[in-house]
Amino acid sequence: MSDTAIKILYMVSCIFFIRGIKLLGKTDTARKGNAYSAVGMLIAVITVLCEQGVIGSWNSNPLQNGYCWIIAAVLVGTVIGAIWSKKVKMTGMPELVALFNGFGGLSSLLVAITQYVAYVSDSSAQPKGDAFTSISLGLTIAIGAVAFTGSVVAWGKLSGKAFKKNVAIPAKNAINGILCVAGLVAIVAYAILGDAEIEKCAIIATTAIFLLLGFTMVLPIGGGDMPVIISFLNALSGLAAAFAGFAINNTVLVVSGCLVGASGLILTLIMCKAMNRTFASLLFKSFGGQKKKGATGPAKEPKAMSVEDAYMILEAAKNVVFVPGYGMAVAQAQHAVKELCDKLEANGAEVNFAIHPVAGRMPGHMNVLLAEANVPYEQLKTADEMNPQMSNVDVAIVIGANDVVNPDAINDESSPLYGMPIVNAHEARTVFVLKRGKGTGFSGVENPLFTNDNTVMIYGDAKATVSALVSEFNNE
Repeated sequence: MSDTAIKILYMVSCIFFIRGIKLLGKTDTARKGNAYSAVGMLIAVITVLCEQGVIGSWNSNPLQNGYCWIIAAVLVGTVIGAIWSKKVKMTGMPELVALFNGFGGLSSLLVAITQYVAYVSDSSAQPKGDAFTSISLGLTIAIGAVAFTGSVVAWGKLSGKAFKKNVAIPAKNAINGILCVAGLVAIVAYAILGDAEIEKCAIIATTAIFLLLGFTMVLPIGGGDMPVIISFLNALSGLAAAFAGFAINNTVLVVSGCLVGASGLILTLIMCKAMNRTFASLLFKSFGGQKKKGATGPAKEPKAMSVEDAYMILEAAKNVVFVPGYGMAVAQAQHAVKELCDKLEANGAEVNFAIHPVAGRMPGHMNVLLAEANVPYEQLKTADEMNPQMSNVDVAIVIGANDVVNPDAINDESSPLYGMPIVNAHEARTVFVLKRGKGTGFSGVENPLFTNDNTVMIYGDAKATVSALVSEFNNE
C-alpha cells in the first residue's frame, strides 16, 4: 500500500474518532458515537498492519508469523471481554472502567518498552531517533506506568478488594515530587546520553519510579474522589497513547490519544467543579472519611413511613423527581424505577430524573443505569436544570443518593462538603429517601436531609420498595 493511501486512511480513521467523541457527548447519541469510534479503530488497525507489512507476510513458523500473534491476541481478548461483560454487574462497572484505563496505560507502556528493545536488538534497523523521539518514549513509559498502577489502586478502592482504608502517607507531596523529578532525570539521561548501559538503567529506573508514583499518588486519595480520579486516569491513558504515537511515528495514535486525553481532562475539570474541588486539591490533598461532629443536645431522629402511606402521597402528586445514587445500582432497582415512572405518568404526574455529575462511582454511572432500563433521554436532567424547579416539585424520591443531596453543602461552612453543588432535593414539598439504613455516604459525612421536617425515610431494599409502590398503583 502506498504512503499516500496510508495517510488517507489514517485521516479517515481520525475523522471517525473525532465524530465518535462528539456523539459520545450526548446520551441519545452515545451508542452511535461508540460505533463510529469502533469503525475508526478498525480502519486504523488494518492500516497499521498494511504499513508494517504484516498483511501478506505469511511465515510457516508460527512464532515468526504476525498473523498467528494477531489472531491469538484477538481471540484471547474477545473471550475475556465477552465473559467479563456478561458477568459484570452495574455496580461493578466503575472498577471495570478503572481497569480499562489501567490497561490502556499498560499498553502504551509496553509499546514504548518494545520500541526500546527493538532499538537495542538491532540499532541499524531500528534507530533510537532524535532527542524529541527519545523523550517521547520516556514520557510514554512514565505516563503509562502512572495510569496503570493508579488505576489498579482505584480498582481496589472501588471494588473493596484492596486498599479499603484511606492510607495517609507522611509527606506524600514531597515523596511524589522527589519520585517525579528522579523519573524525569532518568528520561533525560536516556535521551541525551549515548552509553548503552546508562540507557538501559535509565529505562528500568523510569519504569520502576513511575509505577511507584502511580501507587503513592492515588493511594491516599479518599473514596469520595474516586469518580474524579477515574476521569483523570482516563486522561493519562490517552496522553500516554499520544506520546507513544510520537515515539513510534504513528499519526493516528497521536490524534486518538490527544482526543482521549483532552476529553478526559475536560471531564475531570467538570467533575472537580461538581464537587467544588480544584484540580490541585484533588492531587495534593485528601478528602472524605471525616464525619461531621454532631451538635450538642438530643439528636433528631428521621421519620419513617410505610409503603402504603407513601403511595397515598405519590398518588396525589403531579410533579415527581427521582434523584438516583449508587444505592440504586446496588439494588439493581432501575427497571422497577422505570415501572414506577410509567405508573406515575399514567396517573397524570410529570416525572423527571435529577442526576448529579458525581452520583455513583464513575462519570455517567446513573445515565448508563437508567438508559439500560429504557428511561427516555429527555427525562434525564442535570442538577442545574432541575434545581430552579425543585421548589415546585411535589415529591422528590432520593434512591441511594447521599452526599449529592446533602444540604450542609449549602448551609454549613464547617462541613467538608461545603460549597459542593448539589441536587436541591430538600426544597421539594415532600422528600422520600429510600435507604437500607441510617449510614453515611461514600465521603462519611452525615446528612441532615434525613431529619428535615419534609423528609420521610422508607427503609429497606430499594428495588423491593419501588416494586411495592408499583404494586400499590396496580391495586388501585
